Amino acid sequence: MSSGERPKTEPLRNELPRPEAPGTPVPRTLTPRTPMQRTISHPVSFCGIGLHTGIEATVTFVPAPAGHGLRFIRADLPGSPEISVCPEHARADTRDLRRSVLAAGGAEVHTVEHLLAAVGGMEIDNLRIELSAMEAPEPPDGSCRAFAELLREAGFEEQSACREPLFLREPVSLCEGDVQLLAVPHDGLRLSFTIQYDNTLIGTQYISIDLDPETFLRDIAPARTFALWEDIEPLRQAGHIKGGTLHNAVVVKGDRILNQEGLRFPDEFVRHKILDLLGDLTILGRPLRAHVIAVRSGHPANVAFVRRLETSDRGSGGLERLLDRCHFDIDAIMQIMPHRYPMLLLDRILLLEERRRVVGLKNVTINEPFFVGHFPSHPIMPAVLILEAMAQAGGILLLKTVGNPETKLVYFMSIDKAKFRKPVLPGDQLIFDLELVRLKSRICQMNGKAYVRGALVAEAVFLSTIVDR
Repeated sequence: MSSGERPKTEPLRNELPRPEAPGTPVPRTLTPRTPMQRTISHPVSFCGIGLHTGIEATVTFVPAPAGHGLRFIRADLPGSPEISVCPEHARADTRDLRRSVLAAGGAEVHTVEHLLAAVGGMEIDNLRIELSAMEAPEPPDGSCRAFAELLREAGFEEQSACREPLFLREPVSLCEGDVQLLAVPHDGLRLSFTIQYDNTLIGTQYISIDLDPETFLRDIAPARTFALWEDIEPLRQAGHIKGGTLHNAVVVKGDRILNQEGLRFPDEFVRHKILDLLGDLTILGRPLRAHVIAVRSGHPANVAFVRRLETSDRGSGGLERLLDRCHFDIDAIMQIMPHRYPMLLLDRILLLEERRRVVGLKNVTINEPFFVGHFPSHPIMPAVLILEAMAQAGGILLLKTVGNPETKLVYFMSIDKAKFRKPVLPGDQLIFDLELVRLKSRICQMNGKAYVRGALVAEAVFLSTIVDR
């Protein structure tokens, strides 16, 4: 969370100022960067006041197994609903645009950016984040530094699964008025940010930094959220910042800092914007390897950019990075699915994120029986069978939401918005990517897409149900 951008009328300078010297060094005791996933060694908790709700809350960080990802657990609600950290569940708060929100299944968590910046900055892949706050949807705001230091004290545990960063194949950009975001391929994570305010104390600030756990904890995590004096009363009247104090936020009044401590860095304001951006990028649910350049960006643009990054990864053939993975081989598929030759149209499940997403594989060969009559002199895979293969992958995802899947069947109730963009030929390798959009009782809606060599060849929306076999 930080004060909203107020762009000046004059253009930004071409020669941007260099960042100030880093703050007090942190002892080099952090785990070095590694391609393996990691979690924390043991649970740790933090108790504090929510920045906007003003309600006391406790957050507990709990180790999670490899492949689990990041998940919030609303322990204060009946059934302790879980909210996966992913672009599908993210939005910016439309009431004041100063915080990011995750929502799924009727449950929400607000103001997640500082906590997620700590998790992402410390390069933690798998974590359960349990929130207990008397039905308040906001974690305590202990400052990002407090969260990061708590995670460091818990210690890190390397896991057996490989980390799967998002590597860009081409630039990804977003421009909305004066707000600009650009990500370009980079071996590591580098964030550059420019802010420009009418306030003379803040003015124009720029920083560019390569992030790892040490540089994050030393140079970014201490930077506090900030607000302009003239914005405070309207925010309070709107029901926000009930827990805001001079201990957890920098307040700027004219050319003065009202906090007794003063600033922790001469450019603390833009450093906090880097922190906010990192927290929002962590919503990707996987590490990003890119140089991200932001100008005047806030949470709404950050969240929209995260969605664009995810879409770009899939559309540019990013699914092919999964080809060396095998979540279910053909034997495991046949234990779950009732289909057999010639109607079993899946060879492998590459990725399965329970109650969220499945990626399946079908190798198309000239020996497929349907090529005999479709067509003898011009073999093309029938469109209806592309949908059937895609639906079978979705069936795996749906059956994994119930116990004893081998005793169940998936009936498809409808297939809508089906589109076929390119023919599928012998020798092609179909990759199916399906997302679970809605699951209520045993009725499920999934959005599915099929790719060949990174090109979209078919898509459809499936509605299905589970019945006893």
